[in-house]
Amino acid sequence: MATILGPSSAAISASCGSLIYPSSKLVIPSISINAGSCYWKKFYGGIGIQGKKGKPQFHIAVTNVATEINSVQQAQKLGAKESQRPVYPFAAIVGQDEMKLCLLLNVIDPKIGGVMIMGDRGTGKSTTVRSLVDLLPEIKVVFGDPYNSDPEDPESMGIEVREKVTKGEELTITMTKINMVDLPLGATEDRVCGTIDIEKALTEGVKAFEPGLLAKANRGILYVDEVNLLDDHLVDVLLDSAASGWNTVEREGISISHPARFILIGSGNPEEGELRPQLLDRFGMHAQVGTVRDAELRVKIVEERARFDKNPKEFRDSYKAEQEKLQQQIASARSSLSSVQIDRDLEVKISRVCAELDVDGLRGDIVTNRAAKALAALKGRDRVTAEDIATVIPNCLRHRLRKDPLESIDSGLLVIEKFYEVFS
Repeated sequence: MATILGPSSAAISASCGSLIYPSSKLVIPSISINAGSCYWKKFYGGIGIQGKKGKPQFHIAVTNVATEINSVQQAQKLGAKESQRPVYPFAAIVGQDEMKLCLLLNVIDPKIGGVMIMGDRGTGKSTTVRSLVDLLPEIKVVFGDPYNSDPEDPESMGIEVREKVTKGEELTITMTKINMVDLPLGATEDRVCGTIDIEKALTEGVKAFEPGLLAKANRGILYVDEVNLLDDHLVDVLLDSAASGWNTVEREGISISHPARFILIGSGNPEEGELRPQLLDRFGMHAQVGTVRDAELRVKIVEERARFDKNPKEFRDSYKAEQEKLQQQIASARSSLSSVQIDRDLEVKISRVCAELDVDGLRGDIVTNRAAKALAALKGRDRVTAEDIATVIPNCLRHRLRKDPLESIDSGLLVIEKFYEVFS
């Protein structure tokens, strides 16, 4: 049995007298088969194959495997929604307003730095994060670039794209939706960072880099479910990339750096273990999720979920108008964000709150300012108010306070108390 892995990751396996081929049709102009005597010809999926029959095994050499790029792209665009698993609509999530607001603010301004969502099991943390996919706006990227390079920002360009710009070459620009990449707990460091391209090493004898999940997540969202259970070596990788915005790979004779600026979203149950403080500080905001206690709301959640499970398409269609309205709000907020202003007096008060709460570093000040501006933009205003700050400041500072094992009061309430003390 011989197996050849083509560029489309489809495997063609052959044994004497049989051929197993993938369902997707590839354009294969030339296939040569070496075996015994007696020619035969068969057609498989529109592909003509000539060979010799005799020996129990034979070798297949595939040359010039290609796909029609334009037709494949059109098919992907037309069939993408049908082929994907149905996602629960964001607008259909009942309650959990704090978590939803934090996610929306990060989509409006990715520089906020992500969200850490902690709460009881079964409270819809993963469902809410994954439902964000439908609301993600489109961004400009360089066509064919594995790092989703920004054609207008040199800091978000891969090395190859930057060299083209330096030489004055014209870039092909396309619009694509912001990526959401799931980082599984069992992922290997090679898969996350990227590694040597084994296929090119074997077929062409050259050292080539195969980008990993961090490359795919550049200018997008990297989601880690049960982040507090993530292996320490992967936490180190995330810390390094989140700090610098670049991923550097040094292995197997390869030395390469590429942009890795992503919105880091993590979720977990505090009962299953605490998160390392170094990683916790990298999350811009922290959302606390609790179990809904109101009986009427619980019944509504159960009924809505039952409707979705019974007929996902019909359920999604019923929320289509609300989803589109939310998309427009996000797009409008992103475009007006740069014009939102915050008074110096409010900035000083934010810094006073951070200083009096003994918050280490200045990330708390920066994130609170950015989150307040994003909230003002979401509400359609061009100036930040004290109310905006009061809404976001607990989420921006709660996880940055020093833990006192004897303190029974929630850290979010401490932030609110200090806010009213300073702002009054």
